Amino acid sequence: MKFRINIISAALLMLTGSVFTACNSEGDDFDWDKSALFVSGTENNPVVKFVVEDTPASYAVTVQSTKKVDSKVDIELAIDASTVDAYNEANGTNYVAAPEGSVELETSKVSIAAGSAISTAANVKVLSTEDLVEGRNYVIPVTVKSVSQGDVIPTSKTIFLRISRVINFYAIQADYRASSNFIFDEPVHLSTFTYEVKIYPQGLNRRNYPQRFLALEQKDESKSLLLRFNEANSDNKLQTILDGNKIMSNTQFENGSWYLLTWVYDGANVYFYVNGTLDTSGAAAINGIDFQRYEMGMSYQGYNRQQFFAHRFCELRIWNRALSTSEINANMCGADPQSEGLVAYWKFNEGTGHVFKDASNHGMDMDWSKTKRAVRGDDLSDTPNAANSIKWVKDDINKCAQ
Repeated sequence: MKFRINIISAALLMLTGSVFTACNSEGDDFDWDKSALFVSGTENNPVVKFVVEDTPASYAVTVQSTKKVDSKVDIELAIDASTVDAYNEANGTNYVAAPEGSVELETSKVSIAAGSAISTAANVKVLSTEDLVEGRNYVIPVTVKSVSQGDVIPTSKTIFLRISRVINFYAIQADYRASSNFIFDEPVHLSTFTYEVKIYPQGLNRRNYPQRFLALEQKDESKSLLLRFNEANSDNKLQTILDGNKIMSNTQFENGSWYLLTWVYDGANVYFYVNGTLDTSGAAAINGIDFQRYEMGMSYQGYNRQQFFAHRFCELRIWNRALSTSEINANMCGADPQSEGLVAYWKFNEGTGHVFKDASNHGMDMDWSKTKRAVRGDDLSDTPNAANSIKWVKDDINKCAQ
């Protein structure tokens, strides 16, 4: 029978003499009744965040014993990229080994002194992040290659240091005068999908009329993902209207925080996530959507000001498949533009101008001087001046640790 790691802390283990209960990928031959070695920090999860804001940046890796050792233990460590593929295959993740030359292990040899339970430290360094592609999840796999005596717990043999880069990004500061619609030449058919956008509310105020800020629609608006806060004075909750299905969030949103909003449709159910955590879900019958129209704000003449609320936004993504929870959480700061199923991706990080590039390279760029707004009825009028109200911001608020 196979078990999963469950350690409260190394200190508790040393005090009680307890041993790991772990998933042994090498079979059931491990003797769990004796002391064993493990890489510090892998007690509950071998993937550990390594925050990197400036380079070079260092992380101290140590090896521990579940009991104090009677004699000195010599340990050899190494960065082993092959372990990443094995971990991804076993866990359904998409981590990428940090490129050679961007990281280093300062010393490969550490030791645990007699009468101790923790080794000397080996510093792992991130030398540069210039070759790291934004949106990819990089790890540094530091593994135990050999020990002079004793056994290593198989599932705690390798620590995967996930490089968490602090990204300072551009975003758009919403302006009601910029509210309009961009209509693409051709539709994108979506039978299953994931929609994502990041917003930073600044003007939520529980008014009795809605504060609408985005719609992703068919050309004729017959099917859409429409988003608005404070519908019927709903205490800063977000209402989603998705092809007639109305979904009210459980989350009460606040001004002054970044939120990644995610909607997943798997063909039978809709799931709404806030910052990677499931907020609500329910059955929905959606017989495909032909996305062709993006509405910034509430664009209808007059309502563009009445239903406006101040906020920042960026990272608008459209996928033609249902993302898993782990995939959503891996893309909190950004996604790999070459990801499977990513059909359109506007980072809104240009910083100047009014043309928004499709980072997925599917040719769905948006020129905001070529937008349209309804003035009366369903008639659309060109709004070239909407481009003049695009406002870019980049400051200490716009930071994310990927």
